[in-house]
Amino acid sequence: MAGGLAALLDDVAALARMAAANADDIAAASGRASAKAAGVVVDDTAVTPQFVKGVDPKRELPIIAKIARGSLINKAIIIVLAMLLSQFIPWLLTPLLMMGGTYLCYEGAHKILQLIGLLEHHTAGDEPAVQRGADAEKSVVSGAVRTDFILSAEIMVISLKEVADEAFWSRLITLIVVAVVITVAVYGVVALLVKLDDIGLAMMTKDSAGAAKFGEALVRAMPVVLRIIEYVGMLAMLWVGGHIILVGLDELGWHAPENLVHALQGPVAGLAGIGGFLSWLVETVCSLILGIIWGSVMVGVVALIQRLRGKGHEDGAPTVQAGRERTGGAAAGTGTGSHAYRPEGSSES
Repeated sequence: MAGGLAALLDDVAALARMAAANADDIAAASGRASAKAAGVVVDDTAVTPQFVKGVDPKRELPIIAKIARGSLINKAIIIVLAMLLSQFIPWLLTPLLMMGGTYLCYEGAHKILQLIGLLEHHTAGDEPAVQRGADAEKSVVSGAVRTDFILSAEIMVISLKEVADEAFWSRLITLIVVAVVITVAVYGVVALLVKLDDIGLAMMTKDSAGAAKFGEALVRAMPVVLRIIEYVGMLAMLWVGGHIILVGLDELGWHAPENLVHALQGPVAGLAGIGGFLSWLVETVCSLILGIIWGSVMVGVVALIQRLRGKGHEDGAPTVQAGRERTGGAAAGTGTGSHAYRPEGSSES
């Protein structure tokens, strides 16, 4: 009896150790998957505040909560589809991932071409929600959730690719953890961003001169913060998208681009202390360059298709919509919520 109890306790201890090891594996896998999806996450964080531009400040957080709930539903649907894909037709994963990478490159290159003036920045349909009628809130939420579906699909497919060799339940739990963590992180940051200008405005009414000055500085800083986030998101999209294309081409049989990157990494990889970092930096820069080239080609292809369909710009310049409307409010110097700061004496345009 005692021997049987001891054996049972040994089995329980072994199971506990296995569970702990699995938890560590899942945590590590979730971390790797989340890191790979970083470019899409930053872009998602940069885009989402624009959906509540012009919304009643009292409704900003409820709207963001509704979008976050929709994002979780999106990811749940995508997880089911992704698990079926990885279980029964895993060979399709690389082409689908490359499609997502192409989209990221397209988005990033489109933004760069707009910044340097080769593409016009269209803002049709970007009017504030307060000008869109009584159903504006419902329209804002549905539009944001549709946009999130594209971004969520990219995040989950990138994450799935990172853990494709794991067991079924490990893959499933990892994807669930990534979905929840990323959604909470993105929309938590978005909620903070859209309320910072309100916090600054409230501080400007305080009797304390220091608090008032800090509030004013906070409100003034928000356009700069959003602009930085937008630019970081743009570069992250190109880096991640380019890396996806680089690896995908190698897996599909075209090894030359990957071999070129390895050849460039060789001279710096062995340097003591900084070899690892420099090797990563070389690969990142190469992925970024490939992302710009690949994305620019896609911009040209889409522009050509639009022109052939008679949807080009009047003067024949290639004008491409990115598949979703972006306000570009950060780059234009607007605030995140409905209270963009304007120095005393200035007027609205």
